[in-house]
Amino acid sequence: MLKNIKIFAVLLTAFVATSCLDKEPGAAIRTEKAIQTFNDAEQHITGIYAQLKSSALYSGYLTLLPDIQCDLVYAVDGYSNNMGSFWLWDFRSTTSEIGAVYGTLYSVINECNFFLENIDAVIAKETIDDNVEALNIYKGECYIIRALMYSELIKCFCEAYDPATAQNTLGVVINKSFSNPGIAKRDNLYNSYQAVIEDLDKAIELMDGEYDNYSSYYMTEAVAHALRARVALYMQDWDAAIEYSSKVIDHPNKVFSLSSASTIYTNGQSFFQYMWSNDLATEIIWEIGFTPTSMGGALGSSFLGFTQDYYYYYPDYVPAQWVLDLYQSSDLRYDAYFATLQTGHTHQLTWPLLIKYYGNEQFMNSYNIYHVNMPKPFRLAEQYLIRAEAYCRKAVPDFGSASKDLTKLRQARFANGGGTISVSKANYLKTISEERVRELYMEGFRLQDLKRWGTMLDGGGFERKPQSNTLAEGSKMKISADNVRFVWPIPNHEIQAPGSQVLPNKSNN
Repeated sequence: MLKNIKIFAVLLTAFVATSCLDKEPGAAIRTEKAIQTFNDAEQHITGIYAQLKSSALYSGYLTLLPDIQCDLVYAVDGYSNNMGSFWLWDFRSTTSEIGAVYGTLYSVINECNFFLENIDAVIAKETIDDNVEALNIYKGECYIIRALMYSELIKCFCEAYDPATAQNTLGVVINKSFSNPGIAKRDNLYNSYQAVIEDLDKAIELMDGEYDNYSSYYMTEAVAHALRARVALYMQDWDAAIEYSSKVIDHPNKVFSLSSASTIYTNGQSFFQYMWSNDLATEIIWEIGFTPTSMGGALGSSFLGFTQDYYYYYPDYVPAQWVLDLYQSSDLRYDAYFATLQTGHTHQLTWPLLIKYYGNEQFMNSYNIYHVNMPKPFRLAEQYLIRAEAYCRKAVPDFGSASKDLTKLRQARFANGGGTISVSKANYLKTISEERVRELYMEGFRLQDLKRWGTMLDGGGFERKPQSNTLAEGSKMKISADNVRFVWPIPNHEIQAPGSQVLPNKSNN
């Protein structure tokens, strides 16, 4: 629980092994002196966005761990053991990455709670109309951020949503008050998702779609709709998934469009390649804005390691062969995502390495900063995939509309207008699952996808089979759909904190 003397911090403090729900915001300013003016509010919302740069979140663990854990990569013989416990399915409630993700998500939530608890008083005494409008937008942004943080907690630390059992399934600790947080106790999964939806509904009331823009560094109404669509998919609310993804895909101002992988934009790069090399594209709904002096983790370092000696590549992980085999020769995503390079490891493995996160060209050329890309938690491509799956899983499926969405996405990625595809009752899940791998590779979706599909997809789970020069331990593994580590354990210190009533997951045992 938050202590009686509450203090405010703009930036996230270092993670410590105390209850994440007990944390006071960092240091410096007592609450009676914080967020009293328009400038205070701007400073605080800026600080919340700064927290989102953390390498525990989208520029690191939250993006990479779910895909490293599952069947998308192999650890190379000679790797540094970076995130190795997830590769080996041997993580525990005391594993540092678990605590970092959980703690950082709740730290952002705490800051959002503080902002939302104080912002109405600032709005009430503001006399400049433009400032009042801006403050309401900041309030909407904060609701979206809090909803996103809770959705990530649910995704990582809860079982897949089943409408029939959600009210009897453990959710997360929901706390929307800074001054009166209450007892740390997990709500059920239904109520946990309802808390997310409630925040998004409030945000949508406050936001204005006229401010939607591609490659936005800030939360917009389009981001709220995109998250609402994702949450609906995870909740098996197919109609809502179609409704909200359509608000983004068919935006009345035609703000977003898929980036063509066949049309050259500049310097020999297609629009799709430029999205990854320069972090700018018409299909990015929201990305986390980095600068050379203010950035988070380096997503590409685990797959390239070029900065070890600026001559050879020393990847910890290389793409799984089965993933590489999914791409057809005319699928231009392959060359945007992978390049065959020789590694500097003693075995000198030559393999298609992941170059998707090679780094922002401006950072590399001007500052010698490699493997740092601005994370892109929401892209238009995912919305097409959400809508296609929802069409297929409705009580009365619409395979024709799903086929059109998948074809639209693929035609933006294939050479010579290729990519046409059709789905049916017999093949829709396999087709969509493979397309999600091809499109969303190493963007953090695979663990949740396998978890929510359960035994529907090839009996569930996955099996690793050894491939060239990869670590012997972990390269031969069969994970069943009911493996308890599809749900991450609650950090041990959360359960043992004084006064805590937080219940563990099965993976805590």
